Amino acid sequence: MPALRRAALLLASATMLTLSTTAPALADGKPDDDGQPKPPSSMSTVGGARLGKPGTQVRLKQGAPVLPKDLSARSWMVSDAESGEVLAAHNAHWRLPPASTLKMLFADTVLPKFPKSQKHEVKLSDLEGVGVGSSLVGIKENETYTVHDLWLGVFLRSGNDAVHVLSAMNDGVEQTVKDMQEHAEELQALDTHVVSPDGYDEKGQVSSAYDLTLFARSGLQKKDFREYCSTATAQFPGETKKITKGKDKGRTKRESFGIQNTNRLLTGADGITPYKGIAGVKNGSTTNAGNTFTGVAERDGKVLLVTVMNPSSGEPHAVYKETARLLDWGFEAADKVEPVGELVAPKGATGSGKGAPGGGGKGDAAAKLAHTSGGGSSGMGVALGVAGGVVLVLGAGAFVLRRRMPLPGQAGRRTPRD
Repeated sequence: MPALRRAALLLASATMLTLSTTAPALADGKPDDDGQPKPPSSMSTVGGARLGKPGTQVRLKQGAPVLPKDLSARSWMVSDAESGEVLAAHNAHWRLPPASTLKMLFADTVLPKFPKSQKHEVKLSDLEGVGVGSSLVGIKENETYTVHDLWLGVFLRSGNDAVHVLSAMNDGVEQTVKDMQEHAEELQALDTHVVSPDGYDEKGQVSSAYDLTLFARSGLQKKDFREYCSTATAQFPGETKKITKGKDKGRTKRESFGIQNTNRLLTGADGITPYKGIAGVKNGSTTNAGNTFTGVAERDGKVLLVTVMNPSSGEPHAVYKETARLLDWGFEAADKVEPVGELVAPKGATGSGKGAPGGGGKGDAAAKLAHTSGGGSSGMGVALGVAGGVVLVLGAGAFVLRRRMPLPGQAGRRTPRD
């Protein structure tokens, strides 16, 4: 290499480090010499050309912190929820089984259709098709639940039984899957193929770190979505039973039982330290998907989204620990990196801001979030939730943000049933 050219390259490296670890052009899921599946040699370029490349994509400015070294996930992505800028990514568009993180798309699709106070008596047919070994909240046939109850079951316990009941209310699983697929396409989440509404392992059911981030970003612009995904504990209706003793003998009584969010970065369960500023959103785990997680957190006015799919390190609770490392890196590096892509806006949105199709200006297509502290209701420590945000308004061809008032309540408090 000529000396002048070498010197120029060294000078450029001193001011901007670009990591682009490439992988062999192998078929999706085909193992290489190390026995681990490898991403395809090219993937979707939605959000930017670099996001379609295999390996790690990041552009560090001088003085930027390096990425954490102990990352084993097959795919991950760090993005700014407000501007839509992707700060760093690893195989962002690799189509992988999503597990229960797909419930973010389910909620974003179905949640607006039914008022929280609506009641539904569960029939046995409502629970048909719930997969063997599914996570359940404990819904019983012939019992009546409010829509609010059902969404607590979906978000806190990742209950596939609650998903199937809500799907039954939405004209069935087949219609719900169709609605979810259409909504994914509207969001430009084109890596996603929906087969089941709950994320249960099914042949051909895939999503990506990029798409899961789009689902979270869209959902977080809905007040109820924010409240549910940031709730640490709640009471859930139990089974109606006859009283067999005492003065009320012969009458019936329905008690409730406590449920806790399975998001360990929110609750601090199983020895995981609650992440400061965490405000949701959803975790998942199945045989095919491994562990998956999308989290949102706020610090000093900056709101980041991180999605991690299928860590292989063997470290206990690796999906949460790798998410926390990426969040820490993102908050430190936020103003010290050049974005490697962006979170696109829905198809129906237009505009010139970041996150809008064709946009290149300063970001305004976003889910602006904040948090306040809330006391854990079972001595679980501090769980931080969403206290405010904005709602996306798609009207007259514009991609507009409208600021909301702070939300009532805080994460970590028991949620009263409607």
